[in-house]
Amino acid sequence: MNTFDQVLMMLKTRGAQTAQTLAGLLGMTGMGVRRQLELGVEKGLVSFLDTPGKVGRPVRRWQLTEAGHARFPDRHAELTLDLIEGVRALFGEAGLEKLIVAREEGSERAYRSRVDPTTTLDEQVAALAEARSLEGYMAEVEPRVDGSMLLLENHCPICAAAQSCQQFCRSELDVFRRVLGPEVNVVRIEHQLAGARRCAYLVSQA
Repeated sequence: MNTFDQVLMMLKTRGAQTAQTLAGLLGMTGMGVRRQLELGVEKGLVSFLDTPGKVGRPVRRWQLTEAGHARFPDRHAELTLDLIEGVRALFGEAGLEKLIVAREEGSERAYRSRVDPTTTLDEQVAALAEARSLEGYMAEVEPRVDGSMLLLENHCPICAAAQSCQQFCRSELDVFRRVLGPEVNVVRIEHQLAGARRCAYLVSQA
């Protein structure tokens, strides 16, 4: 991955950042990072927002534009939307629900094959994050001081489908809960469809 793509990846996975913060994360000079960010602005992939700083000087934070987000996989959104509308037209909402249930069952089988219930919860959530990343969700796990974890998904490859049919999101949350078991609480605390930058799930022992 070249330097420019690394900068875009950081903005995708961490949200708006200052050039100084990005330089520290990437082990680059501030000037080198700003050069890449300015290139991103020229390409229409990056924008910036100036906010007041502590001593009066504005702080510039850089973020991806809609076109920047679109560089990441979307699982052929247009085709997916066409298929959803086709199922609705031919079979109604009941037919669409059957499609969602079938997808849910397939996802659950796939995750159960990767998540070993005899391992620790940390290991199970890490395995689930790995499985989600293979599907394009750019997932990672962030431990918290109280022993709980955040399962973070920095990209939604089915975002267009979920906007058209929000049952897909309900379905995914249900699958997580079943795979991790009844002794684990899984709560969605950030949701892209509600305007958040990413989806985040709080995972803890019941």
